[in-house]
Amino acid sequence: MNIILGSQSPRRQELLRGLDLDFEVRTLEGNDEHYPDTLQGADIPLYLAKQKAAALLPTLTADDLLITADTIVWLDGAVYGKPTDAADAKRMLQALSGRTHDVITGVCVTTTARQESFATTTKVTFATLDSAEIDYYIDKYRPFDKAGSYGVQEWIGYIGVERLEGSYYNVMGLPIQRLYTVLKQWK
Repeated sequence: MNIILGSQSPRRQELLRGLDLDFEVRTLEGNDEHYPDTLQGADIPLYLAKQKAAALLPTLTADDLLITADTIVWLDGAVYGKPTDAADAKRMLQALSGRTHDVITGVCVTTTARQESFATTTKVTFATLDSAEIDYYIDKYRPFDKAGSYGVQEWIGYIGVERLEGSYYNVMGLPIQRLYTVLKQWK
């Protein structure tokens, strides 16, 4: 099958390349990332991953297998998505500081004949971050394309993440071991 990653995320592309699979990247501009207010937790990234798949489904042939995903940070019943600006990023990182939150990725695997989706949750505990550390990270790393305003593989992950329960790669944006297991079943 021709594998298609429906994501422009460099991290997702890097992780999928780690499986030594040939794939192409295909996305549509202006993909709507809104979801019903009634959704909670894992239902949100699952819904968004399925929406991305639905938008790309008309471009698939019978030999194509599409992978779409969406990641959120979930804390106290609220979604921490991509920040709108530096002030929003700081607000998010201050909220995560010294606390444990969930990183949830919804993944959808789609062909013209079949679809399977799943969500993976990783618990991440942050050390207490001071204002100077948060400002430094935002100024130097500009985490405006990352859920929760951070990349675990960057400086903030080195100094801030005290503990992970679950998949490290899920926190990067794609639970690659679980995806590999699902893909093996599709052969």
